[in-house]
Amino acid sequence: MSRILLADDDVELSEMLTQYLAAEGFTVDSAHDGDAALARAQIGNYDLVILDVMMPRMNGLDVLRALRLKSLIPVLMLTARGEDVDSIVGLELGADDYLAKPCNPRVLVARVRAILRRADAAGPAGGEPGAAQHLALGDVEIHPGTRDVFCRGQPVAMTSTEYSVLEILLREAGHVVSKANLSERALGRKLTRYDRSLDMHVSSLRKKLGALDNGQERIKTVRGVGYQYTRP
Repeated sequence: MSRILLADDDVELSEMLTQYLAAEGFTVDSAHDGDAALARAQIGNYDLVILDVMMPRMNGLDVLRALRLKSLIPVLMLTARGEDVDSIVGLELGADDYLAKPCNPRVLVARVRAILRRADAAGPAGGEPGAAQHLALGDVEIHPGTRDVFCRGQPVAMTSTEYSVLEILLREAGHVVSKANLSERALGRKLTRYDRSLDMHVSSLRKKLGALDNGQERIKTVRGVGYQYTRP
């Protein structure tokens, strides 16, 4: 049974979502301000954090920023509808996904399950079906069984979502992967209009891995189509 921390200052909404998540088989604890959310997330041994952006004492973005200094625990951000800047900043800081409020509880549960599937790094279930336990291409090496990533021999810390995106692009290296395909395989959901999630995860991968040794861009954007990992 997965343990979830739900951090939102709207007590009534938190109670409703807690009941819905509990009915779906999750154990849920709540926090109603940023300080409490950060403290619980750091010591509570949770499998996932649902984190609202607008909270007293410390906002959700600051909580995520502090959390990412020490932890790669999966985080789903809740943002006010129409606040695209908060969504983008959350993804830049290392959120796995985001959802605009007010949200449909069924959609929330689907997003939570998709994130938890990506975060499951245990045994042969890691990576895509039939994935080998080791994949190396140029200066990058990944281990699907443990979801470890190395670049130029050095470990690179990645969220579960970043890893999923990277593994798919590596396995398709030299070929263009459409955004629609990548969204379904890496995020576990269909691509929606104006969704910037993949763009931000790819941007994070570029920052963490850098360019190829010959200066070529490691992950190319094919305008209007998707992304292509460059074969060295």
